[in-house]
Formats: sequence, C-alpha cells, structure tokens
Amino acid sequence: MSTISVTEKVIPKRDPKPEKIEQVSTLRDLLDRSAGVVLTDYRGFTVAEKADLTRRLREANAEFHVVKNTLFRLAYGGRGEDPDSIMAGPTAVAFALDDPVAPTKIVFDFMKEKKKGVVKGGIVDGRVFDNTGMEQLSKLPPKQQLLAQVAGTLQSPMSSMAYCLQGVLGNMARVLQAIHEQKAGTGA
Repeated sequence: MSTISVTEKVIPKRDPKPEKIEQVSTLRDLLDRSAGVVLTDYRGFTVAEKADLTRRLREANAEFHVVKNTLFRLAYGGRGEDPDSIMAGPTAVAFALDDPVAPTKIVFDFMKEKKKGVVKGGIVDGRVFDNTGMEQLSKLPPKQQLLAQVAGTLQSPMSSMAYCLQGVLGNMARVLQAIHEQKAGTGA
C-alpha cells in the first residue's frame, strides 16, 4: 500500500482594496441612518428605469444603491437577524432614511408598473422579512398618517372628558351663583 503526501499551498492574505473599504463604510453609514431597507433583484431594468426608481425614492427620503452581497453582509454584520436568506443573486437596496413604509410602497408599485424586478425581502428594526412581509408593510398607511390617527384616537376621549368637566363646572358655577344671590337677597 502506498501513501500519498499532500502538501498545503500557502495562499498569502491580501489587504482589502481601499475602494472596498470605502464601500463598506458607506453602507454602514446608510444602515446607521436607515429605519429599514428593501432588498431587490433589479435584473431587467434599464438604466433609465433605475434612475426613475432612484428619483422616486429620493422624493420619499430614501436612497437606492446596487450593492455587492458580500460587502452588504460585512456592513450589516451583527445588527440583527442574519439577512442571508434574502441575499441570493444581484441585489439593489432601497435605504429608507425616515419611514420604511413609503419606500417599500414605491418599490412594489414601481415593480408592478414595469412588470420587472423582484422584492427579495427587507430588514426593519433588525428583523428580516421575506417578500410577503414587505408587501404587507407596503400596504400600511405612511408614518405621518398613522401618527395622526393615534393623535385623533387619543384626542377624542380627552375632548369628551373636557366637555363633561365643562358641564359639571358650569353647573357648579350656576349653583354657587344662585347661593350667592340667595344670601344677598336675604341679607338685604
């Protein structure tokens, strides 16, 4: 019986290229400022269509960038659930810098309009959502509308309470006025 000897080849480790370091730094900054991200497969879009989507997202205070999956994973590292399940294939990311609902709605509407591209999923508050979860998010009202609804709900009971208190205080003032008039009438 003969033995086979295998020698290991030493592969020198190279330092990352400066432009890759800069890209990871930029992605980290965007992730730090983002309320959520929408990951898409942008295959099939023309340059003009990507520019149109970027413009629409910018109006909703969001940014749209084509990213390398490896660099996105490095930038995202340790922020929440692992996004690997939604990172297959070419990826472009919509970074929602304010409200995650509006950009999600814009992306879904744009892809339905153009009949191209796919929403892979997204990340909101460190939770990874698949396409279905992001589609449900896109159907919610915008943040400002939700805040107005909450304010209206809170204001309604307060208005009712103020109205009731106003009636009670008005009755009490009338009773005190009547007592005052009665005492003034008997004392004269």
